[in-house]
Amino acid sequence: MLDALDAASPHRAAHYEDALLRLRGLLDGEDDWTAAMATVSCELHHAFAYFHWTGFYRAVTQDLLIVGPYQGGHGCLRIPFDQGVCGAAARTRTTQRVADVEAFSGHIACSSTTQSELVVPILRPDGTVLAVLDVDSDLPDVFTDVDQRALETLAARLGVQFGC
Repeated sequence: MLDALDAASPHRAAHYEDALLRLRGLLDGEDDWTAAMATVSCELHHAFAYFHWTGFYRAVTQDLLIVGPYQGGHGCLRIPFDQGVCGAAARTRTTQRVADVEAFSGHIACSSTTQSELVVPILRPDGTVLAVLDVDSDLPDVFTDVDQRALETLAARLGVQFGC
């Protein structure tokens, strides 16, 4: 298990490199999507102290996400593509990095303590949405370009490996 990394650490990028390397090894040869989501959620959640909710919402139709494996308190069970940060990421197929969730029009408060959020779509090779990777923090404006790039890299790999 990785030591938890503080949000202010100057070593954030190196810590992500370590986490992604570990995930690559853990997922090598894995073909079960649920096992992969559970493993990714666990590894990331325990690697970064500023993550208070880490997990997946699976695209079960062209306009609905349902919660998948996660770490942290309860998540919303269902999120339509037209609601919330996760829905926006799925609908637009683009990463949503939100510094202040209260300022995000249509934000869904699954947790009253969440202040910032980063949601990355996971796309199949054909461009359809497989899921979104959602990380929430109790700290305002905590996610940086480093977080975004690392999670986008991970999401791209997951989309190729499990999106068939």
